[in-house]
Amino acid sequence: MRVPLIAGNWKMNTTVSEAVELVNQMRPELDRIDNVEKVICPPFVSLAAIKELLKGSTIKLGAQNLYFEEKGAYTGEISPSMVADLCQFVIIGHSERRQHFNETIEVVDKKVKAALEVGLTPILCIGESLEENEAGRTEEVLTRQISSPSDQKYYFGGLVLAYEPIWAIGTGRAATGKQANETIGFIRQRISQQHSMKAAQEVRVLYGGSVTADNIAEFVNQPEIDGALVGGASLKASEFLSIVKQTSEIKRVR
Repeated sequence: MRVPLIAGNWKMNTTVSEAVELVNQMRPELDRIDNVEKVICPPFVSLAAIKELLKGSTIKLGAQNLYFEEKGAYTGEISPSMVADLCQFVIIGHSERRQHFNETIEVVDKKVKAALEVGLTPILCIGESLEENEAGRTEEVLTRQISSPSDQKYYFGGLVLAYEPIWAIGTGRAATGKQANETIGFIRQRISQQHSMKAAQEVRVLYGGSVTADNIAEFVNQPEIDGALVGGASLKASEFLSIVKQTSEIKRVR
């Protein structure tokens, strides 16, 4: 049985003191929820402070990115081992990285491989643009994004997928639960064809894109959806707590 997962992507928000305050607001109630894996992904500058704050907690820590080289003259980058020293998870291939920083499928593939090699769990983001969606190319785009260019045989052995239709990220225009469930069902079908039925059934697939406390139930009630990658709503303690609590209640019943 796949353990539900809710991850909060804080993006480029919060100073260190603001991040600490937000964690302090959420930790007591989040720690009481035992059937959902909880991950928060603050900016790099807050990772060390929050790691200390979360000692003894059930909340896991994630980074928002890494570079695929272990060391070298890469000013401003963070290596896999640097991240692994602080975190258990790392977001890779977010649409904002692909769009604003020109991350190609090949670069994303290298980052996933590098993360797995140091024991991190990648949260690999995939999703189509509005233009691709309207042109009927969703399946083509997703197939390309989950096909490892380097033919990594262990590609789905230790990662989490996050289906984030780009047209729904930060727009307030979320996909419906039915739409997301059908698309994630297609993703599992493709993984089964490319790898194995076991890999397809075991990999956790989250939904992301304008997820809120008001619509989370619509998604986690779907059989193929294992949780959510939450953006703006994860910056509000009460909102993020509600998302995790609703997921816990729904998935416990199921």
